[in-house]
Amino acid sequence: MKKFKFAVVGVTGMVGSTFLKVLEERKLPIEEIFFFASSRSAGKTITFQGKDYIVEELTEDSFDRGIDIALFSAGAGTSRHFAPIAAQKGCVVIDNSSAWRMDPQVPLVVPEVNPQDILWHNGIISNPNCSTIQAVVALKPLHDSYALKRVVYSTYQAVSGAGMGGLSDLENGLKGEAPKKFPHPIAGNCIPHIDVFTESGYTKEEIKMIEETRKILGLPELRVTATTVRVPVFNGHSESINVEFEKPYELEQLKDTLRNFPGIIVQDDPANNLYPTPLQASGNDEVYVGRIRRDESVESGVNLWVVSDNVRKGAATNTVQIAQKLIEYWNKE
Repeated sequence: MKKFKFAVVGVTGMVGSTFLKVLEERKLPIEEIFFFASSRSAGKTITFQGKDYIVEELTEDSFDRGIDIALFSAGAGTSRHFAPIAAQKGCVVIDNSSAWRMDPQVPLVVPEVNPQDILWHNGIISNPNCSTIQAVVALKPLHDSYALKRVVYSTYQAVSGAGMGGLSDLENGLKGEAPKKFPHPIAGNCIPHIDVFTESGYTKEEIKMIEETRKILGLPELRVTATTVRVPVFNGHSESINVEFEKPYELEQLKDTLRNFPGIIVQDDPANNLYPTPLQASGNDEVYVGRIRRDESVESGVNLWVVSDNVRKGAATNTVQIAQKLIEYWNKE
């Protein structure tokens, strides 16, 4: 099997370190790997597949060594500057920031949903927002079967989605300390405010979910609305998704449609208290769906409860899955 040169940018962050776990678990064909971060983290030692590596400072010359694939998770500013440089040098960047998601020249990919979009990349492929990824995995098979008409998102997002600062705010808040990352205490609280507010009254997180859903599913006119909420959970995003379809459906058939889709685990037995929770999803790569029930208020509607590990499937795993699919396409050429 042909092997490839990889790089990880932002390797010392929460998602960057999870990249390494997932790369090891999935045994990608890595010939050589390089680790980059900011000047603050340069010089640190990273252990990968039993070997120690020194983290290098990311510079404009970092990609002058024939790197095939670079996984980026270092913030939008870093990605805007360095991703085009890497791409010009023949590297395919798979970027986990918000920098390129809505660029019409950049595919926005969830491998279970729209792997074919990888094929038209111009050197940069974007990883969607964590809350969008798990939602579209659940929505894709339903759209294929029943045609989406309208989607209403209400999210319950873990503090790990805000990085190490979010985790610290919850840990320290449980000890009675004041928040540093969030505008209000998160311990024992819910904050209906993720990212900044816009003039419309929606937050940028809500707008991301709306626009990214349309782009990934190829449905630019889809009616979507969202309310995103930070909750005092360490890891694992939960979403209540209300869906209205163009076509009628049978509930058991709809559940089978979800069960048969790759990457989904249906947990839907309320009589035995079986439904997804973030504690149970944490550490796993699947999207869990439960509380599947008809919405009696519309002609053809359903309610879903969708849970996934936002650091793994919502970020690191999805990025590595894109790399796997890219290599699969290359091996067919």
